[in-house]
Amino acid sequence: MVVQEQAYAVNGVSLHVAEAGEQTGKVILFLHGFPEFWYAWSKQLPYFAEMGYRAVAPDQRGYNYSSKPAGVKAYTLEKLTGDIAALIRQLTHEKVYLAGHDWGGAVAWAMAICYPELLEKIIILNMPHPQVMEDNLKHNPKQMLKSWYAGFFQLPFLPELAGSAFNYKLLEQSIRTTSKRGTFTEEDIAHYKAAWQQPKALTSMLNWYRAYKYNKLNLAGDVTVPTLLIWGRRDAFLGQEMAQQSIARCKSGQLVFIDNATHWLHHEKPYEVNHLIKDFIISA
Repeated sequence: MVVQEQAYAVNGVSLHVAEAGEQTGKVILFLHGFPEFWYAWSKQLPYFAEMGYRAVAPDQRGYNYSSKPAGVKAYTLEKLTGDIAALIRQLTHEKVYLAGHDWGGAVAWAMAICYPELLEKIIILNMPHPQVMEDNLKHNPKQMLKSWYAGFFQLPFLPELAGSAFNYKLLEQSIRTTSKRGTFTEEDIAHYKAAWQQPKALTSMLNWYRAYKYNKLNLAGDVTVPTLLIWGRRDAFLGQEMAQQSIARCKSGQLVFIDNATHWLHHEKPYEVNHLIKDFIISA
């Protein structure tokens, strides 16, 4: 299955996008998290394209070949959701299926709250509802400890220096040591390092964390869009107690735990994740 790449002008920026499948197929849109890019979904795009869907995975703003506007406030959730809403409107006149992992999951949750009219269903991989995340960061000591790096990322300059030192060793270790052994191949790491080395990329990626305090969207609401939440129980970054709290915020929600999977479940268990998503989107 051929993956085609092109750029879309949306919301004042250019998004580099990878696509597979027929242009007339129903759109399923995949949003990556930190520190990945569209390639994170390389085990999903061909699968859904072969099923007849138009499978689309953008580099979100600040990542890889997409625009990297200057300034922290260019990376608020208002801007990030505006990008995806504009992209959806360019791709199709119909509602889409939207999947997101990690920070991409945060954008997908926000889309479901702020732009439900654009979405058929959403699929979230290991990311809690925004209000659940905020509550746990304030009141759950275990989650505060797990999220220590988010505080470190608020510092100027130092995170960039640490992240890029020794050929991006810290970023490489952050995904290798928190995933099942052998999940990320040398080829995968080479692709990621090429994306991290793009001009201004590392600062722009970190600005997603730095911009969260400037969020003006009301994300406390419940989700009315049908939701599937898939959660790897061995997540080193996010406590699984937030999964049940999150699905409780959904009017029509399903929660599936994968026992022997980590934060990187779509890499580790692509067959299982793909089938869960497929069964969810074809169900009535």
